[in-house]
Amino acid sequence: MADYLSVSALTKYIKYKFDQDPHLQSVLIKGELSNFKKHSSGHLYFNVKDQNSVINAMMFKGVAAKLDFTPKEGDQVLLEARVSVYERRGNYQIYVNKMHMDGVGNLYQKLEALKKKLSEAGYFDERHKQEIPKYPKKIAVLTASTGAAIRDIYSTINNRYPLAEQVQISTLVQGEQAKQDIIEKIQYAQSLDVDTIIIGRGGGSIEDLWNFNEEEVVKAIFNCPKPIISAVGHETDFTLSDFVADIRAATPTQAAVIATPDQYELHQQLRQVKLFLTRNIKQHVQQQRKYLEHTASYYKFKTPSLLYDQQIQKRDDLEKQLKLNMQLTLQNNKQQLSLLKGQFNLKTFKQNIVTHRNQTLQKQQELTKIIHAQLHNKKTTLASKLDNLNTLSPTNTMLRGYTIVNKDEQVITSTQDLKENDNIELTMKDGIVEAQVKKVRCKDE
Repeated sequence: MADYLSVSALTKYIKYKFDQDPHLQSVLIKGELSNFKKHSSGHLYFNVKDQNSVINAMMFKGVAAKLDFTPKEGDQVLLEARVSVYERRGNYQIYVNKMHMDGVGNLYQKLEALKKKLSEAGYFDERHKQEIPKYPKKIAVLTASTGAAIRDIYSTINNRYPLAEQVQISTLVQGEQAKQDIIEKIQYAQSLDVDTIIIGRGGGSIEDLWNFNEEEVVKAIFNCPKPIISAVGHETDFTLSDFVADIRAATPTQAAVIATPDQYELHQQLRQVKLFLTRNIKQHVQQQRKYLEHTASYYKFKTPSLLYDQQIQKRDDLEKQLKLNMQLTLQNNKQQLSLLKGQFNLKTFKQNIVTHRNQTLQKQQELTKIIHAQLHNKKTTLASKLDNLNTLSPTNTMLRGYTIVNKDEQVITSTQDLKENDNIELTMKDGIVEAQVKKVRCKDE
């Protein structure tokens, strides 16, 4: 057993080797700050990384106070540091003595550019935010199946609102495959008809959380019809998923608090409502009881016959008046009927019919005579006019040897309308003669 070293002894030996190595006493390092935190003591704790490696680093308060800039996540820096071993955790780290800016870190620069692009496109606008259901029936939790986040969310929901069904969907939250897995799990959660979706994971460096800054993940959260709570990282960690989600929680535990009501508060509210209803029901019952007692003391209710004896007498009076009115109406109708019968005599009616018939026949005979006389007069007048027409008819005139002269389809009545060589037509009783004028002689020549 004496040949075996304790962990502490081995760690102390390795630390001694690091501290004695002159090449590790002052090294110049270039890299990007990540997971940057300032302790309440004033010391700075952070990582320095490049594309392939990450080193833990710290800077003591006295040295940090001499910096000419405020370090932040994503800064590209130039460091002068000492390499040593932190015995408690057994890992090596650097103690920074000097730090200078060396431009903006690539990841941070990429994050800011994407944030600006999505913000201008409206992905972070408040008008797109959905309300978180107050009393959810089913909550989907998208996070790693192992780790503190899933345990915190599970226990918080059970303690606050055990009525909600939890659907835990194991999701990759780090690594190359995580981006596509997050998108697929969001789409899967939509198909489960859940009320709320929680997407969460523990804290980490900017590269650890980078999958939640991917544009495709942001758009998947934006297009999700279900309200989403983002609980990525710690309170100081921010990702683009936080900005596009319907609400951002500082921690997974806070996400569970936002997603559910507190059963103890609900019990208290129910007790208050019960007290309020009980008090109001008692007051209402008391008011109705007083009203009932007041109504029951009314003198007519003490002597019930007063409620109907007047009505019975009134009904009898109305019945009597109704019978009287019916008798009067019937009597008047009988009198009118008698008068009509007196006016309507069948014998006189037949005599009137015979008289009117004779008068009609007489008028008919007179009308027939007048019509015949009128027809005779019209025929005589027509015959006289026909004789006059025959006398004046051109045809009869031509039968007596006269001729009608036409030129250009116009009747010629004067020699003034003709000249030599005019073509004319002579219409006679039995035909037409076409001729040409040789000479025109007027009566005054």
